Amino acid sequence: MSNKYGKAKNYINGRLVETMTDRWMPVESPLTGEVIAEVAVSSKEDLDKAVSAAKEAFKTWSKTPIKDRVQVFFRYKTLLEQNMAELSALIQEENGKTLDEARAEIEKSIELTEFAVSLPQLTQGEILEVSKGVECRTEHSALGVVASIVPFNFPSMVPNWTIPNAIALGNTMILKTSELVPLSALKIADLLKQAGLPDGVLNIVHGEKEIVEAICDHPDIEAVSFVGSTKVAKIVYQRATSNLKRCLALGGAKNHLLVLPDANPEMTAANVTASMSGCAGQRCMAASAMVAVGQTDHIIEKMVQEARNVVPGKNLGSVISKAAKERIEGYITQAEKDGAKILLDGRNYQVEGKENGYYVGPTIIDFVTPEMSVAREEIFGPVISIIRSRSLEEAMKIENANPYGNAASVFTQSGGLARYVMENASAGMIGVNIGVPVPREPFSFGGWNESRFGVGDITGKSSIEFWTKLKKMTTKWNPEAGINWMS
Repeated sequence: MSNKYGKAKNYINGRLVETMTDRWMPVESPLTGEVIAEVAVSSKEDLDKAVSAAKEAFKTWSKTPIKDRVQVFFRYKTLLEQNMAELSALIQEENGKTLDEARAEIEKSIELTEFAVSLPQLTQGEILEVSKGVECRTEHSALGVVASIVPFNFPSMVPNWTIPNAIALGNTMILKTSELVPLSALKIADLLKQAGLPDGVLNIVHGEKEIVEAICDHPDIEAVSFVGSTKVAKIVYQRATSNLKRCLALGGAKNHLLVLPDANPEMTAANVTASMSGCAGQRCMAASAMVAVGQTDHIIEKMVQEARNVVPGKNLGSVISKAAKERIEGYITQAEKDGAKILLDGRNYQVEGKENGYYVGPTIIDFVTPEMSVAREEIFGPVISIIRSRSLEEAMKIENANPYGNAASVFTQSGGLARYVMENASAGMIGVNIGVPVPREPFSFGGWNESRFGVGDITGKSSIEFWTKLKKMTTKWNPEAGINWMS
């Protein structure tokens, strides 16, 4: 299996190309710890090549009618469906999630593409006679060359948050992959080429910090989207906007689930467990803190029972790297030292036959206090911290004191209490009896506070404003209409 996929090269102007640096990094499968590929480490000169190709392609692509542009994505959707098995297996191999989770990621990519093909109906502009003989109309114009910087945790879905919409709207794109999972993005590019996307419209540049900085600085890149940690999101947002670019940078999260005593025990236990352990907790919408309001021991007991059925190597995937495993287990150890009680311990887990894989078992930590590191910081693993509170008002203070704002959920059978949480939680996405309140298309994805920097959301209708600029045209042809203050 060693170096099974060979070299993951840059993809520029419709073909795989060597880098200027001839530097490579190993790509490990977190399932086994084995090297499955090498990924290029690019330079600013490599980015220049990609931008030049995108800039040239923009001349024709932006002038292609949107009804014609979206035909590429009709065909791409079919190719995603036809290649489901291969795409899912590739995600599992390079990211470590379960095969079911990988399939779900492709299903979501298909849904995102379905939204993109509806863009002609959503961007038709407006027209109105605003005065006698005077007509105003609007239309959406493409920005130019744009960039999308994507993380490791969703090798297909997050690139498909941006690629279909940005490109269908007439832009050309530079995609900067995570160096940990470069293979799925190259397969996406291959399928889009099969679907008829012209060369140069999508270009992929691999690399590390240097390429991210070069994207933020490049004078010919008009807009940058980023998904990753809050620390880096702030840096990208500040650097890109200081270079007068549009930027939408999505950061991390510390999502709180508020569990009330009247919550349905079975449904709550199942949803909370799935939220904290799905994708091995490596998603910005994962439940990482549970605020238990009042007498909820009966629900917590069911959670522990439910979580015991989540088994690494079977229905729980690996975390991304050895460093991630060590960091996650370090948080658990620190919580124990700080006086928290470990109800279920996922440390030092090994999967038979995959002893070198990076696995952490589901972990439930009780009696956590808000000042502990496991309560404040994003762990990005299958770990949930339980904070006890005496009232819903106290629970809301705990939730809203957290600096992030991706998601918050409440588990209750009371419509009034649910409405109170929905109105008062400081988060961009709210769930009621739902552990992962990700909106479905056409509703957009985006958090608040330190989970998002910039205006608007990255998917759905909200993304149209980010990926286009509005042109307003006022016309008058008939001199007999006379003159007023408008004309």
